[in-house]
Amino acid sequence: MIKTDVDGARQFIDDEEYTKTYEMAENAFRQVEQASGPGNNWLGWRRILKEPNDAELERIERHAAEIRKNADIFIICGIGGSYTGAKAIIESLTSGFEGSGLEILYAGHHMGGRYLHDLMEYLKSPREDGEPKRVYLNVISKSGSTLETALAFRTIRAWMHEEYGDEAKNRIVATTGESGGVLNNIIEEEGYAKYVIPGDIGGRFSVLTPVGLLPVAVAGIDIQTLYYGAVAEYELTESDPGKILEYATIRYILHKNGYALDVIGSFEPEMMGFAAWTQQLLGESEGKEGKGLFPATASYSTDLHSIGQMIQQGQRNMLETLFVIEKPISDLKITSMSDNTDELGYLEGKTFHEINHSAQEGTVQAHLEGGVPVIRVILEKLNAQQIGRFIYFYELMTAVYVYMLDVNPFNQPGVENYKQAMYRLLGKKD
Repeated sequence: MIKTDVDGARQFIDDEEYTKTYEMAENAFRQVEQASGPGNNWLGWRRILKEPNDAELERIERHAAEIRKNADIFIICGIGGSYTGAKAIIESLTSGFEGSGLEILYAGHHMGGRYLHDLMEYLKSPREDGEPKRVYLNVISKSGSTLETALAFRTIRAWMHEEYGDEAKNRIVATTGESGGVLNNIIEEEGYAKYVIPGDIGGRFSVLTPVGLLPVAVAGIDIQTLYYGAVAEYELTESDPGKILEYATIRYILHKNGYALDVIGSFEPEMMGFAAWTQQLLGESEGKEGKGLFPATASYSTDLHSIGQMIQQGQRNMLETLFVIEKPISDLKITSMSDNTDELGYLEGKTFHEINHSAQEGTVQAHLEGGVPVIRVILEKLNAQQIGRFIYFYELMTAVYVYMLDVNPFNQPGVENYKQAMYRLLGKKD
């Protein structure tokens, strides 16, 4: 299970207020459990864990194995919830220094022209043996009309059809809604393979659907273990949601008492993709009706040398959330040397994990003394099973906490405002 250490935040909260607010958290959990709250038609992220679709998992695994066998490059084309979850899992569970084999790239997550130009030039350049690169593309969009993704998809698929001819249709995979939308029209016309995003699951809750599972499986990660880790956390929290309720209670009280920021980070760089995933999950869920904590991200210890001063002695309007890995990811030790010119001899024999852990403990101690509430979310080890548990833990905590704010956790009406203004400026008629 996922553990939490809330002692570093609990000391900032009155006992009586905590007891009363915990009852609110229990009521909010019942809203989720009984599907009685606003947006209850968007609870499919719970349904799919209650009733796992093993046939779909097996189909994804077979298809992913075929892509891994035949591809040099696999492009994930999507934005927001259509790529952040997969990217977080892939970055946490694979090495960035493999240097060979399948390369995973991203597109459609912004509208930077230079990035897309350089990506296309890279795709067009031959492999070291002079042969053309073997490129596969997974476009992920429920509607198919999200501009960032649609523009990148148009550009890449046009080149792929020119480069591979009729074979291109076997190299392009679409993950979209069951029916309707621009992307389904393209699929019907071109004959691309298709995976369905369930209609009752929104983008930021979709990582355990084909949205995330296909890219993650292509990366060589065991999606059965990942998925059933989430199932295990679902089953545990159905019978014992105490950790979720405790976390949501503390977050709600801090928000109510004037805290404005939640600085989400980790001393493990492998977890920073999940800081970005959590940033969207929380930000789009709670940021409505003038409510919500702004989810910032920080990578430690790197950012202690930039925003550490602000966290330590800036405005006392922030809390801090740290993602912690208990068991070492690496057993790398400090190199022994015959001299001590660098004055690091006192660290010889220690592992980097030990030193990093001491840095974390010292930072937490300093931040608490500086008046910053600290919450630690703890994974026993970094593996697919624990990551699956972590994903569901945060999905459920988000739903419970946002119901406590008395808003709908599952819509994002404000996102449409910028889109409408942008489309007007670009001259779109409808």
